[in-house]
Amino acid sequence: MSIAPFHPTPRTLMGPGPSDVHPQVLQALAKPTVGHLDPQFVAMMDEVKALIQYAFQTENPFTIAVSAPGSAGMETCFVNLVEPGDKVIVCRNGVFGERMRQNVVRVGGEAVVVDDAWGAPVSVDKVADALNRHPDAKFLAFVHAETSTGALSDAQALCALAQEHEVLSIVDAVTSLGGVELKVDEWGIDAIYSGSQKCLSCVPGLSPVSFSPRAVAKLEARQTPVPSWFLDQTLVMGYWAGTGKRSYHHTAPVNSLYALHESLRLLKEEGLENAWARHRAMHEKLKAGLDTLGLKFVVEEAHRLPQLNTVHIPEGIDDAAVRAALLNRFNLEIGAGLGDLAGKAWRIGLMGYAAREENVTLCLAALAQVMAEARR
Repeated sequence: MSIAPFHPTPRTLMGPGPSDVHPQVLQALAKPTVGHLDPQFVAMMDEVKALIQYAFQTENPFTIAVSAPGSAGMETCFVNLVEPGDKVIVCRNGVFGERMRQNVVRVGGEAVVVDDAWGAPVSVDKVADALNRHPDAKFLAFVHAETSTGALSDAQALCALAQEHEVLSIVDAVTSLGGVELKVDEWGIDAIYSGSQKCLSCVPGLSPVSFSPRAVAKLEARQTPVPSWFLDQTLVMGYWAGTGKRSYHHTAPVNSLYALHESLRLLKEEGLENAWARHRAMHEKLKAGLDTLGLKFVVEEAHRLPQLNTVHIPEGIDDAAVRAALLNRFNLEIGAGLGDLAGKAWRIGLMGYAAREENVTLCLAALAQVMAEARR
């Protein structure tokens, strides 16, 4: 059997991720591969670390890119910090809060779940009550930007509660990093993870992670081994260390890290505040057009993510047929609903390089045409 080279049709990616990759990031992937212990590559790793620190707004020495996607970043935080028997307050207002709960259970922790409706932010009052009722809790875990619904929670207020009750915070920033305000040190976040393929507009497969000194101390004081060899950060620390000889842990995804370096460099060149403002401006433009089309948001405006816009599908409209028409006729991808919103909502991403006026214009025009045809 003869197999031809693979040439995918270019798409405009306006779903929940991956997002459109910046052309300069794609070019970075094509640079010559060097060894993962090559002095050139090691020097670049130091720059990647500094750029992640900038994106997270942290000076945490332990700030790295896990060689796997955001889900592995999530698991990195839980397998390294939570020990059997540890009690974790887990906030669940969508798919990814539930995945946090599953991680706690899998490592032998005790999950105390704080539930909020899909489309609502995490309730600060409910979390305060849970912390008061469980003074022996050791962690508070929540999703900053819930990708399944488009809801933004108040990370600053939640982390203030964690500090008040002397518990460590574990924060999912997969969809928030680079798209909305996020200040790790100022807000007192202890462990945080993200993904390369959302607002950073990089290729999928890497997870920026940062641990505060308090989190590192918890890791170093573990009474039980980390239950994952690959994600054990006590082993990885020597590979990402800033001084001295690097210890071999695994073969890093060299070219993908070139791409992350370039995507973070572009973010720093634009400036975090400017990137946040761009996402907000494109959201407002998209919102105005969606209002004209009669599409209603799932999330209330005060808690709405600018980079992930979730809207109710109008009655009588075939979800899959509309998305297929957008993909096949306009090479435009938007996302389906997940969990409680499956078949009931569309998720329209404006993440990173995708948050541009031409993308908003294309999306609105294509949706208008396809929906009008669907109603005939």
